[in-house]
Amino acid sequence: MAFDLAAHLGAMTREVHNLEKDGQPAKAVLASRVYETTPADLWDALTSPERIRRWFAPVTGDLQRGGRYHVEGNASGTVLECEPEKKVALTWEFAGATSWVNVTLSPEADGTRLELEHIAHISPHWDQYGPGAVGIGWDLSFMGLARYLADPGFDMPPEAAAEWYATDEYRDLVRATGDDWGRAAIAAGEDHQHALAAAEATRKFYMGEPAPEN
Repeated sequence: MAFDLAAHLGAMTREVHNLEKDGQPAKAVLASRVYETTPADLWDALTSPERIRRWFAPVTGDLQRGGRYHVEGNASGTVLECEPEKKVALTWEFAGATSWVNVTLSPEADGTRLELEHIAHISPHWDQYGPGAVGIGWDLSFMGLARYLADPGFDMPPEAAAEWYATDEYRDLVRATGDDWGRAAIAAGEDHQHALAAAEATRKFYMGEPAPEN
């Protein structure tokens, strides 16, 4: 079944919020969309080890409150909250840094809205790359989930193959979502030129191109 990337991108909402976390300035990257399924089915797709590997990555550990989890080739962390079919909150521990991820599910129209909030303290990494650094990664996950729910028969997501990253679909996703995260940063009060420069730096990173010179 052909996947309609344009329709998926049009269904996404992207926002950046300014806040404090543990008394320090922080940024929240917020992504959401409605999927045409029930909260119970969407929760199962997010938490079942057999299903999550088909669109995201293998996840191991104790997926209950207080448990530790590990995403293969990516982050580890602790489950801070877990309310089945409604919410899960995690620490996201990667490359020596800790941030926080909150995922909420809510019925909407004939489907379920999935909202993901990723909170991180402001850092030099944020200054250089902006919200797209994590935002594009989560966009890939939202896309993988949309593709899987539309056609749950495939065993592994197409983006699990290295060849996919040379496709027009990948380039289109990086460009479209990177630009949108740049606009979200501007809407949250970031300097226009700085936000555009960070978005371009992120695009180049995801495309494997040399970083722009300062």
